Amino acid sequence: MMQQPWIQDADSSPSQRGAGLDPIVIAGGGFGGLYTALALAEQLDHPPLLLIEPNDHFLFLPLLYELLSGELRRWQIAPSYQCLLAGKGIGWLKDKVDRIDTNNRQVHTAQGHTLGFSRLVLATGASSDSFGVPGVKEHALGFRTLADVERLQALVRSLRNGPLRGQRVAIVGGGPGGVELACKLADMLGDRAGIELIEQGASLLSECRAFNREQGLLALQRRGVRIRCGTRVLAVKGGHLELAPSGGGPEVHSPESLAVAAVIWAAGLRCQPPVLLPTAACDNRGRLLCSSDLRLQNHADIFVLGDLARIQDAPRTTPQDPGPEAPTTAQVAFQAARVLAANIGHSLAGEALETFAWKDLGEMLSLGVGEASLTGAGFTLAGPGAYQLRRLAYLARLPGLPLQIRVAASWLAGNGGTGTKP
Repeated sequence: MMQQPWIQDADSSPSQRGAGLDPIVIAGGGFGGLYTALALAEQLDHPPLLLIEPNDHFLFLPLLYELLSGELRRWQIAPSYQCLLAGKGIGWLKDKVDRIDTNNRQVHTAQGHTLGFSRLVLATGASSDSFGVPGVKEHALGFRTLADVERLQALVRSLRNGPLRGQRVAIVGGGPGGVELACKLADMLGDRAGIELIEQGASLLSECRAFNREQGLLALQRRGVRIRCGTRVLAVKGGHLELAPSGGGPEVHSPESLAVAAVIWAAGLRCQPPVLLPTAACDNRGRLLCSSDLRLQNHADIFVLGDLARIQDAPRTTPQDPGPEAPTTAQVAFQAARVLAANIGHSLAGEALETFAWKDLGEMLSLGVGEASLTGAGFTLAGPGAYQLRRLAYLARLPGLPLQIRVAASWLAGNGGTGTKP
């Protein structure tokens, strides 16, 4: 096995119990992976910890909308892993796990490294799902990364400074992400461009709480966003979309051509986990099936969380329909990380593992520059007050007390960002 070129803190000498063990390897540095690593680092007598993540910066996705609009700054929601892990005793390998040999407890990376593990955490997340629609990858913009934010900011500048008015920007997907993005972009663009929100289902925000759903619709109406429910996208082409009603194919309804300046795809996510040998069971969205103690099915030393996990709380009927599941949201990943870290400790000590049961802490939506909606524990609020409470709630979830203090100080000093609402 080749020498492992990971970044390791100088003060992270292995514990007595962990000195003879291969590291605990965490594949993926999103919410699930990073917060699990930080929780493991707090335990005594753990083996060496190694986070494998190809990006330089962690991204606090729920606040990505505020980064787009300029209400927050990049450093506040996208701190570097080098800063976050400094002094924590967590190694970081800037790489990606491609393949896992479960029988020999080895991971193989994109850069050709082979690493043994005592326990493995899979938290590689999800990416946008095109659902097989032609042209999505070639012509649509996403909204999942810092590069996506930069591309959308460039689009906004182009539309705001261009000679033409009345152009249209289409957002495909009427879930929380699509609605939040539509509100932000409507505020940023003003009367320079119209927003078309396209949803294949019968209604927007179909899985949200009633209050947030109502506030979301009101926010869209106030901003003049055109809503097209019951509409599916047949193809994305340069400069236009081909649309049809959801109830029938193109042989029943003639496709409609909708001219647009840009298309933003927010229609859903799909997981593409590393290749596992032997193969592991997954659902029809690519999520790995795991038990309520967060272990991968039939694997005692591999754990899964975040978007990649299909947590089963009841006997499954088929691999495609394994029963009740926790939602794939940030709050579930936050909660699961603590339980998973504890269960790794229990597993190494030969103790019984805890069952993960997520607690619903409520639901929050960003609904434009300086506005939000939230509901939970019988409490509802919308508008600027909800916006401030939402920011405070996420402030408490930022990774690490030093970052929380820096961000809080910048907000108190009025340095949260300028915003771009006309």
